[in-house]
Order: sequence, then structure tokens, then C-alpha cells
Amino acid sequence: MSELEGHDDRRQWTARAVGSLAIEREDGTLLRAKALPQGLVGYLVGRVMSVSLMAIGSLLMILVAGLFLVPDLAAVGLGAWLTVAWVALLGLLSTLPLGAVIGSPATSPQAAAGLSMVTIGGLTVVSGIFYPISALTGWLQAVAQVFPLYWLGLGMRSALLPGLAAAVEIGGSWRPGMTMAVLIAWSVAGLLIAPPVLRRMARRASGSAVQARRDRAPQRVG
Repeated sequence: MSELEGHDDRRQWTARAVGSLAIEREDGTLLRAKALPQGLVGYLVGRVMSVSLMAIGSLLMILVAGLFLVPDLAAVGLGAWLTVAWVALLGLLSTLPLGAVIGSPATSPQAAAGLSMVTIGGLTVVSGIFYPISALTGWLQAVAQVFPLYWLGLGMRSALLPGLAAAVEIGGSWRPGMTMAVLIAWSVAGLLIAPPVLRRMARRASGSAVQARRDRAPQRVG
């Protein structure tokens, strides 16, 4: 239960980050950041840090509640909690920058949030979170292993489930080394890809377009 709730919480934070990015493109925040030297890189780092801190706070509350609801969690040991920590950290770093890439085609905050939920929801279905990935066909297993959500879930399962549960995983192993390597690779890729995407988004956000959206806002509310 703790793994499912924690993974769903991170999925919601990613969707919210995408929605916030779309809002800040509309209200001119992204345009102002573009005007500063390395402003978009600073904006990305700040956004990842702020969302990560909020997500980690939510995860801690879920884990504390889980200690009362699932007494076996208290016996997992220090090593398991250290695994939870590094998997959660790398999981956030590997998924949050990709929110900019996922939400960049959207033309409104609502469309961006919907696009992120559909994309992340689809990847979650084949990630082994809700049922063993070994039950899927071979090509779906291959697709799932390309993306960080599968490895994020695998790392959390390795920390919180008994060792015998690895029997239903691919290769019958938790593959901690591969988990760390893939999450680090996605973190680096996301931090390299996201800034150019943000620059392209900022180019579409001219001052006149931002002012026009502000002028239309009272009409939409009314």
C-alpha cells in the first residue's frame, strides 16, 4: 500500500508541475526568466527543487502513516530506508524535468495537466506498480523498462517488499545497480533536454501574447 500511495503521490506532483509550468508561461513568468542570463536554467532548477521538497514532505507523511497501518514496515531495516531515500530522490530528478517536455505541446494549463496525466498514467499501467510486470507481453515489458517509472517502482519494491517477492520481477532480481544507473541517466537527460524545450516555450510567449491572455482572463471568469 505504501508503494502504491507514494507512487501515485509522485505522479500527481509531476502533473501539477506540468500545469504550473503552463500557467507561468501564460502569466509571463517564463518570459521574464528568459530575459536573465541563464534564467531558464535557474528557473528549471528552482522548479525541480521546490516541487521535490513538497513531494518529499508528502512522501514522509505517507510513510509515517504507513508505519501505523502496516506494522511490518517498522522491521524493514536501515538499508531499506536508505534505498527508499535514494530511489525517491533519483525518481524525482528523473521525472520532474521531463514534465517540461511532456507539457510543451499543450496550449493551456488544462491541456498540459491532461496530457501529463494521460502520458504518466499510461506508463504507470505498464510499470509493474499495480501488478507484476512479468504478466505483460514481452514488448510491453521492453517499453516499460525504457522509462524511469518502472525503475522507480522497482526500487521502491526492493526496499519495502520481502526478498522472495523478487521472484515475480524480470530476471527474478531487484537489479539495484541497473535501477540506479537508469534513474541517473534519465536525470541527466532530463536536465539537458528541458532547458532547450523551455527556451522554445518562452519564444512562443511574447509580451503582447501574455498581455492579450491577461485581458481575456476577466472575460473567462465572468
